[in-house]
Amino acid sequence: MTPGKTKGGQTPSQTVGPYFAYGLTPEQYGYPLASIASADLRSPDVEGRQIRIEGRVLDGKGEAVDDAMIEIWQADPQGRYAHPADPSFNKGRGNISFKGFGRCGTGSDPEHRFIFDSVKPGAVDDEQAPHINVIIFMRGLLNHLYTRIYFADEADVNAKDPVLQSVPAERRDTLIATPDESGGLPVYRFDIHMQGDRETVFFDV
Repeated sequence: MTPGKTKGGQTPSQTVGPYFAYGLTPEQYGYPLASIASADLRSPDVEGRQIRIEGRVLDGKGEAVDDAMIEIWQADPQGRYAHPADPSFNKGRGNISFKGFGRCGTGSDPEHRFIFDSVKPGAVDDEQAPHINVIIFMRGLLNHLYTRIYFADEADVNAKDPVLQSVPAERRDTLIATPDESGGLPVYRFDIHMQGDRETVFFDV
C-alpha cells in the first residue's frame, strides 16, 4: 500500500433518518430555523395557473409513511427552469423569479400527506410534456429515488413524451396525477407507492 494512502474507496451509503425531515424542513416542523425551501413554491409575480399537489408515500402494506420527505423541481408556466443551463437564459428570457424548488415532509400532516402549492409547469421543449421532477427521501432508503409527475389533463402531449413513453404502458399511470377541482385551488392527487402492484416507476438517474 502506498504510504499516506488508505485502502478502500468511497464510504458506502447509509440509510437516512428518522430525523432528516426535521433538519431539512425545520419551519414545517415548528423549529426556529430557516428552511432553504418550503412547500409553497409560488412567488408573488409568477404567472400561470396555480395548483396544489397532494399525495402520500405508501409502503408495501398500503400504509402512509410518516417520515418521508419529498423534493420537487419544476419549470415555470413558460417552461423555463431557474438554472443557467436552461437554454432560455442564453436567449435573455430566463426565469429569474420562480425558483421551482420545494420540500415537504410527511410528518406534520394528520394524514401524512405532502402538499405543495405551485403553478402548472409549461413544456420545456417540443417533445416533453409538462411534468414535475420528484425526489423521495425516506427512512430505510440507502439512496433517494427519482420519479416524475405528469398530468392527466395533458393526455395529448403525454402520448408524445419520450420519457413517459419509455415506461411500459401498464405502468404509466403510476406517474399521472389526477385532477380534483372540487375545492378552491385546483388539486392534483399523486400517491407514491414504494412497493406492491401499484409500485411507482422510479428512474435510474
